[in-house]
Amino acid sequence: MKTLLKIIAGLVGLLVLVAACGFGYLMFAFPKVPPPPTVKFTASPEQLARGEYLTEHVVGCSTCHTQRDWTKFSGPAKRELLGAGGEPFNLGPAGMIWSKNITPAGIGTWTDGELLRAVTQGVSKDGTPLFPLMPYPHFGAMSEDDIHAVLAYVRSWKAIEGTAPPRTLSFPLNLIVRTIPGPNTYGTRPKPEDKVAYGKYLTQAALCSDCHTPIDDRGTPLPGMDFAGGQEFVETGYRSRSANITPDSNTGIGSWSEQQFIDKFKAFESTPPASLSETERKQNTVMPITAYAGMTREDLSSIYAYLRTLKPVTNRISKFPDAQ
Repeated sequence: MKTLLKIIAGLVGLLVLVAACGFGYLMFAFPKVPPPPTVKFTASPEQLARGEYLTEHVVGCSTCHTQRDWTKFSGPAKRELLGAGGEPFNLGPAGMIWSKNITPAGIGTWTDGELLRAVTQGVSKDGTPLFPLMPYPHFGAMSEDDIHAVLAYVRSWKAIEGTAPPRTLSFPLNLIVRTIPGPNTYGTRPKPEDKVAYGKYLTQAALCSDCHTPIDDRGTPLPGMDFAGGQEFVETGYRSRSANITPDSNTGIGSWSEQQFIDKFKAFESTPPASLSETERKQNTVMPITAYAGMTREDLSSIYAYLRTLKPVTNRISKFPDAQ
């Protein structure tokens, strides 16, 4: 009996040792990214103009890193808090994340290289791995000059004091997140004349697939359902689901003309977001369409051209289940 107990104790001790070694390796070996590069963003008028366009109307830094006003249609960013962070993102059982302050009050001590590494490779100044809700895999594949332009524009924002609450990630996600960041490879921005390729570039930069592809309870995109809609959000206080934007004629945008697609966005370009009653808020959307409305018609046309090349997926969506 004593021999058996010694064997069991030895096995338990071995397991503890293996677990400790694995934990130590995970903590010290990851995230595996290179040191921050030595770069300096150019704040030329042309660079800032490109950065403003991308940030405000395509990549969404100003939307995610600013508290949104859900009493208004599409939850516009509160401009007086531009970049100050604090917008909550509920991951359900996986945890809770708040966007960080990216005004000079939050990242003023960061070098341009440290900021670039965070946005394209997913590691903070202090080495903390970022959860990929911050879409560094997408941004790291954009053209380097576009990312430089975005960050040069962000650097121009007014400093606003404030610190977001720390994130809470459940086990084992709090460990898995360390393995996600990695070196990036910049892409090339296609010429606008190549509408499909340029539309694909813009679609990826605007993160359309992240919201319009349904996921399972672990946050993994469902195979074969790219852009088919149905991902559920509760940020507005009520449930809403993303639309099917594949070219399926019955449940997607297959029956939409290019003009209809463009007009869907441009209808909100010069109209202040409407204030909503409590009943109307049940049909509010998390999609910042009032920000996307600032995209040029040419860019929206390119996105439409790319979406038309996707595989049609039949997936009928009940967009506002709480309004039924």
